[in-house]
Amino acid sequence: MGGQLESKVAVITGAGRGIGRGLAIGFAEQGAKVVCAARTRTQLDETVQLIREAGGDAIALRCDVTEAADLENLYAETRARYGGVDIVIANAGGSFERRSVEESEIASWERTIRVNLLGVYYTCKYAIPDLKSKGGHIIVIGSGMGHRVGQAGSAYSASKAGAWMFVRVLAEELRQYRICVNELIPGLVDTDILTDAERPADPALSLEWFKQPADVLPLALFLATQPLTGPTSQSFSLMRRDAQ
Repeated sequence: MGGQLESKVAVITGAGRGIGRGLAIGFAEQGAKVVCAARTRTQLDETVQLIREAGGDAIALRCDVTEAADLENLYAETRARYGGVDIVIANAGGSFERRSVEESEIASWERTIRVNLLGVYYTCKYAIPDLKSKGGHIIVIGSGMGHRVGQAGSAYSASKAGAWMFVRVLAEELRQYRICVNELIPGLVDTDILTDAERPADPALSLEWFKQPADVLPLALFLATQPLTGPTSQSFSLMRRDAQ
């Protein structure tokens, strides 16, 4: 299966469903060997089955991004199966506390931070040794909520803002090794993370482009195929400019 990513190895977290599944399938179609990581094994197996049925090459590795040992093992398994990783997509995330700060539940607030910020840190940290040997790309799936103030969901906004700053700091640290680190903001995508209130009643009339997971693929492919001299430390968005 040839394509833009032939001979490349991509690790994608949150690949069991939604945006992660769409990117995993799309990257495999472009020739990448895809390591699909997530917590739910049945969903991972479905993703890998879809890829293999289309002639692609992929494996499923169960992984909780909030556990450092899981990420360390993920890259060890990737190395053993395919060699070092070339492309990392830190996609796993969630919003578990949408109430005001005053009314928020502490455990849910902390969980959101752990998944969206600490999970990105672990996902990137343990990939660095392999990426330094040959260069590569790290793409962090961000959110417009990390760039603007919302009325609720402080944990999600704070975690995504932290991830955006993390992207910029990491990009500077890794620039000399020809490793590009960028943020991709998908905007409004039809996944099960959306609440009924967040889902447009009529997508055709929505001011924001209501996307399917596959609509995120072209921008992700663009970033994953750029020269290793850049761009880096940038945020690329599929949202309306005034919605960011």
